[in-house]
Amino acid sequence: MGLARLAELYGVATGYAPSPDTEVPVAEATVVEVLAALGVDASTPAAVAAATAAAERDAAVRLLPPTVVLWSDGPAPAWAAALPRDTELTVDFEDGGAVQLAADGAGGLREAGAAAPAAPAALPLGVHRLAARAPDGRGAGATLVVAPPRAPQPAERSYGFLVQLYSLLSARSWGMGDLGDLAELASWAGRSLGAGFVQINPLHAAVPGDPTDPSPYRPSSRRFPDPVHLRIEDVPEYAYAAGADRERLDALAARAAALRDAVLGADALIDRDAVWALKRAALDVLCAAELGPGRRAAYEDFRAWQGAALDDHATWCALAEAHGTDRAAWPEGLRDPRSPQTAAAREKLADRVEFHRRAAWLTDEQLARASRAAREAGMGVGIVHDLAVGVHPDGADTWAQHDVFAAGMSVGAPPDAFNSLGQDWGLPPWRPDALAATGYAAYRGLLRGLLRHAGALRIDHVMGLFRLWWIPAGGDPTRGTYVRYDAEAMLAVLVLEAHRAGAAVVGEDLGTVEPGVRERLALHGVLGTSVLWFERHWDRAGQPPLDPAEWRPGCVATATTHDLPSTAARLTGEHVALRHRLGLLTRPLEQELADDRAEVAAWLRDLVRLGLLPAGAADGGARDEEEEIRAVHRFLLATPARMVGIWLPDAVGDRRPQNLPGTWDQYPNWRLPVADAAGRPVTLEQLAASPRLRRLMEGVRPR
Repeated sequence: MGLARLAELYGVATGYAPSPDTEVPVAEATVVEVLAALGVDASTPAAVAAATAAAERDAAVRLLPPTVVLWSDGPAPAWAAALPRDTELTVDFEDGGAVQLAADGAGGLREAGAAAPAAPAALPLGVHRLAARAPDGRGAGATLVVAPPRAPQPAERSYGFLVQLYSLLSARSWGMGDLGDLAELASWAGRSLGAGFVQINPLHAAVPGDPTDPSPYRPSSRRFPDPVHLRIEDVPEYAYAAGADRERLDALAARAAALRDAVLGADALIDRDAVWALKRAALDVLCAAELGPGRRAAYEDFRAWQGAALDDHATWCALAEAHGTDRAAWPEGLRDPRSPQTAAAREKLADRVEFHRRAAWLTDEQLARASRAAREAGMGVGIVHDLAVGVHPDGADTWAQHDVFAAGMSVGAPPDAFNSLGQDWGLPPWRPDALAATGYAAYRGLLRGLLRHAGALRIDHVMGLFRLWWIPAGGDPTRGTYVRYDAEAMLAVLVLEAHRAGAAVVGEDLGTVEPGVRERLALHGVLGTSVLWFERHWDRAGQPPLDPAEWRPGCVATATTHDLPSTAARLTGEHVALRHRLGLLTRPLEQELADDRAEVAAWLRDLVRLGLLPAGAADGGARDEEEEIRAVHRFLLATPARMVGIWLPDAVGDRRPQNLPGTWDQYPNWRLPVADAAGRPVTLEQLAASPRLRRLMEGVRPR
């Protein structure tokens, strides 16, 4: 009981429910290790007793938690109800000014000297400092987050495209899709097709390697984009290069054209490292160029806005170039971003630090340009950026912000009906106690940077705002446990930053979601993610599909995602054949195919019933794959979903998934260009001229 009580005080689960009728206990050794990562010694019964007594004593005397939340439309919060009557409160606003409040002893707050309660709306939105002084002399300070009730909502219902940016090459790409391609896609889709948004993969900075991990979901930093996404020719300094610099850039452009042509050939893959080698060489020229007065002022504005975060990121990049990305192999002093040795190294590597600062700025400029292109094309939402669930354990963020990450822990998922072994994503989690103690500064800064050029932000594994599955490093995923976060604070910061940016928020809430989470997200305006094949009556015989009217309105409705088969692969059974070829099936091929055909037939019958496919289309006769894909998207348009997402490869019949979970070397994850039904790569220009895409969009565009 002692360990269970201590774990409860720190939000560490001692058991979990993989299904409503099943409870699985967590090994005591796991609980002890997780508590240790939170700075709590639970190694012996005496240590447990001492830590429990200290935590309970602190809770009993503490006036305020380190971070508190006030919703602008809500009642007096629970933390206010716990304050003794006549506790004096001073709120220092983030932009200057202050107000004096007092606790009324009944859970309310009033302005000092006033009899009437103070409405939460009377306090400005923002992140303020709160100081409390109780009549008995106890004092406390806290961060006060005053948030609006809901994140901004899309002004109107719309459809848009979902695409992995690297996979969409154009005639100007240097071997992978870039930010120039994103601007072109947004401009064309908005102006010609009436699309309201383009949702892309995370553009976070990757960990360099040999080869680099191509996954956009295991980055070095989520705070800064990767300059590999730059359109080199769109850097303003490119046009003014002359002499040897021009010759160098022209030679690199010629090599890039050859690389692009190779990727667009049959069976070729995107080679991120080869692309970066060319772009880095070009940026060596461009980042050394003298900036004109206006450009210099813009760069200095960017540096001032980013502050120390940019210096830290650029320093890590320079150190990684000099010493490799395995931080354990670095000279010991360099492992601390604030050490004298790191300061000296920053000076020694000043040219490379400046290179990475300039590259970050140029990438930010092109992100802004893509966002403007989307808005100018009439997109109501614009670019939907993606926030990965975590970062690489040896990357820039964990180096610069090591105090807020849990050392020796990894995020993953427990065993479930779809994965009996659980999952380990190799991403260190944030410490909830460190976030709260710092007023969620790291989280706020992350969101503010990502929302800077976003019309909306998709949050991968949004359930992580509530709890995450922590796995002791090197352990089996089945030996983890859940750790709770302050969901109210996480949501309040998210909604506040989205409000400031005027951006919507989309949560990826697929998979196992504990009761109440979707309802809480919806309450605060966070849209969910609904995928066609998963929207079923799971509690009914045969698990029939939901009717369109039964779908929730607060979601992005799609037929597939980057982790799932394309619609063509799903309809034809190609996804089963692929998994069979790779040895990933857990049942006989015949059984898998039979079940898959039965599921597809059920959906086709439903599409016929709804009048979205002609009668007889699901009766085993000749099938029209393209017409079925159009019917699937007409189904999505028939739902009340606020946003309808079209997986761009579906528009040309691509049958290859961008990522096949459970594989590494067996499948070229994150390296495939968009291709047609025959597997031939398709450029952005060819997409724009595609009759098949035009036919699909004719049934989607608003009349």
